Amino acid sequence: MKLNEVVENIVQDTGIDLTQEFDRNFERKAFFTDKWKETKHPNSRGSLMLRSGKLRKSINKTQGSSEIRWRSSLPYATIHNEGGEIEVTAKMKKFFWAMYYKSSGAITTRRDGSASKSQRNIKLTAEAKKWKAMALMPVGTKMKIEQRQFIGWHPEVDKRVETIIDHNLQEYNKSLIEDLKQ
Repeated sequence: MKLNEVVENIVQDTGIDLTQEFDRNFERKAFFTDKWKETKHPNSRGSLMLRSGKLRKSINKTQGSSEIRWRSSLPYATIHNEGGEIEVTAKMKKFFWAMYYKSSGAITTRRDGSASKSQRNIKLTAEAKKWKAMALMPVGTKMKIEQRQFIGWHPEVDKRVETIIDHNLQEYNKSLIEDLKQ
């Protein structure tokens, strides 16, 4: 085994291992051990980062001979990974109103026309209130998006890379010893 093969193995093993770990961050709802902040308004459609799975599936790696890069093609991936502020647009307001009407229209009513007090209606009412509050925001208002990092540096990344390097160097040492014996 040659030294350049060892480097290629390290890069390949690191790429596979960290890609799996970045994917598991969505299951953990955390960036390794750092839990993501809860949303202010719980949603009946499930976890914020796992509703459709598009963000999770969009993560891909590009690998060179001595480096690896992970990225997502989705425009909202960066704001979730790093956090920040976005500005409310007219198009967003239309979406918020549509979601308000969708969630409030799903509320079941009694024969007399009043909303029933079922658990489902309580959840839908809370969701409808959230969408209405967002729809009433003026265009240009800044909305804060909390950081929910799923890719990047973490002490756990360093530990995993060190383990992979140690393992590959031990394999290289074994092959050197075998070569010397022959």
